[in-house]
Amino acid sequence: MNLLLEPLEHAFMRQALLASLLVSITCSLLGVYIVLRRMAFFGEAIAHTTMPGLVIAYLNRWNLLVGAILAAVLAALGIGWLSRGQRMREDTAIGVVFTGMFALGIVLITRTKSYRDFSHMLFGNVLGVTPSDLWGIAIVCGVVCISLWLISKELMLTTVDPLHGQTIGLSAQRLRYILLILLALAVVTAIQAVGVVLTTALMVTPAATASIATRQLRWMFVWSVVVACLSSIGGLYASYYWSVSSGGAIVLACTLLFGIVFMLDRLRPHAA
Repeated sequence: MNLLLEPLEHAFMRQALLASLLVSITCSLLGVYIVLRRMAFFGEAIAHTTMPGLVIAYLNRWNLLVGAILAAVLAALGIGWLSRGQRMREDTAIGVVFTGMFALGIVLITRTKSYRDFSHMLFGNVLGVTPSDLWGIAIVCGVVCISLWLISKELMLTTVDPLHGQTIGLSAQRLRYILLILLALAVVTAIQAVGVVLTTALMVTPAATASIATRQLRWMFVWSVVVACLSSIGGLYASYYWSVSSGGAIVLACTLLFGIVFMLDRLRPHAA
């Protein structure tokens, strides 16, 4: 028991745990839609497109969260606009916007002549979350979760049966834009925990684990949240006791749980 309570005596660990759980719940809920709609590449792209916003905010001493949100939302709307009406395939639009904005971020970083200042953006540093950061993460996560709850029926219907959704008058395009913006906001909060490089894993791996464990959509959300929260707690404790990267440890814990569930599913007898 002392092994569990000792880290929580430190304020930075309590703040890191709260931030990790908030980000895990938000990303895992969105992740179910991302996996079912096969948008994993989009999450990866949005994470990288935040780079120019982060660098510009850093150079001008603005709030990094605001800079990342603006860049991510701009990228999400740009991808949605380029791929609207089947004028361009979505994966092509993602490739163009993703590489262009990431390249802009790299160019801006080279202007600072120091990569060290941006290492926590690339690999995450949830142990460095301040009380003001925590409030920012809580507000953004609250907005995303409440928005998901308000449009959950419409999102579920257009995800599982998009043709039926169009038949009863739901605007698939409008829901898609809303989902893209919520995804951009969630990605920005996850960057603080695991960094630009590993953000997609926190969103996709718990939902992928859930999709193996159950075929029922509602239980997928439960599984996804449980896997993400357990991974965050396990990763944080591993980071504390073994002095390793908190972001890397959280993602490795996610991957480990995915591997266990995958192997158990392979060993389970399936109906012919």
